[in-house]
Amino acid sequence: MHDGRPPVIREAVYETQAEQSLPAGSEEALGQSDFTNELRGILGSLNVASKEWIIRQYDHEVQAGSVIKPLTGVQCDGPSDAAVVRPDLKSQRGLVVACGINPHLGDRDPYWMAAAAIDESLRNCVAVGADPDRIAILDNFCWGNTERAETLGTLVRAAIGCHDTAIAFGTPFVSGKDSLNNEFSYDDAAGVRRTVAIPSTLLITALGQVSNVEQCVTMDLKQPGSLLLLVGETRAEFGGSHLFVRRGLRGGSVPRVQLHSAPAVFKAVHAVIRRGLVLSCHDLSEGGLAVAVAEMAFAGEVGVELLLDAAVREPGLAELPESLRTGGLLFSESNTRFLLEVRASDMSAVRELLGAVPHQEIGRTTDSGELRIHSGGRTVVQATLGDLKECWQAPLRF
Repeated sequence: MHDGRPPVIREAVYETQAEQSLPAGSEEALGQSDFTNELRGILGSLNVASKEWIIRQYDHEVQAGSVIKPLTGVQCDGPSDAAVVRPDLKSQRGLVVACGINPHLGDRDPYWMAAAAIDESLRNCVAVGADPDRIAILDNFCWGNTERAETLGTLVRAAIGCHDTAIAFGTPFVSGKDSLNNEFSYDDAAGVRRTVAIPSTLLITALGQVSNVEQCVTMDLKQPGSLLLLVGETRAEFGGSHLFVRRGLRGGSVPRVQLHSAPAVFKAVHAVIRRGLVLSCHDLSEGGLAVAVAEMAFAGEVGVELLLDAAVREPGLAELPESLRTGGLLFSESNTRFLLEVRASDMSAVRELLGAVPHQEIGRTTDSGELRIHSGGRTVVQATLGDLKECWQAPLRF
């Protein structure tokens, strides 16, 4: 009685998975001569598709303080990276709210799922203008029955990933919650007891700050004639990617956050945005570069032409056969990457601020009304913005 409640001691078991090479079917997925239909399919996958119908059920205009809303762009239906609110209308300061989640990575390695969720939440904050040095995070663990040692083991590994990444990024956890034992048991038609458990899932919410909401940036392309800059390193990481999930492929390297170098990328992108040199910015997440550029284009109703000949020679893709590097660049889901739209006249200043942070000029905006992507002397994606947007909006349009 006087010693308090005895501590609960449970066994947690986790077996680290061996690094897997590219599975059978990878060459067919990554070596296509035309990726247009692949892009259409990924845009329509439920984790990527527009959630507008759900978002519209809620009022995000209460007290008229929302600066960047959940949906943005010419028609106010493009996917914002984060929301920005102005709690005091007499002040220019703003609060940024963003999320990061990818349960497909949890199937491969909960540690890197946790790191990726934190990285994504910070990317989304930074993409709208938040200062990466002033971001705090919250966790929300949704797991199965942690009385099983194997299930508890995945939870412990995710928690270690949270610890290591938060320390590396200097982002404190200020709150959080959990929802454990998310399982349902039933007897099937043969009388056999079955149990269905949710995927081990971690949601990270990031809270950031902007000193002046007028400096915030949205993800929709703004004008023809701009240049597009890919910031961050792309690696041959396809484990849990939407390309592989859509094709039923298991294997490949799970995306790993480069804990030592990621903070420098965040700070460099923030510096460029703060100087007013960025017209639009979008983080690369589900679906990789191909999905990110499509979303920016149809949100802003501005065409895009990408030329990937230089970018496919990135060191991170060197392990891939040359015939697979275009698909690798388009659909890798490596962390800590951004796509920036900048004026041609500002490019030298942008490059100077980015310094040693990996970056590549990969294309320009046009008035064509199309997304065209070229690599190795051939066109690998060509579609109208209206077509791509319809693929993205149709699945959850109720």
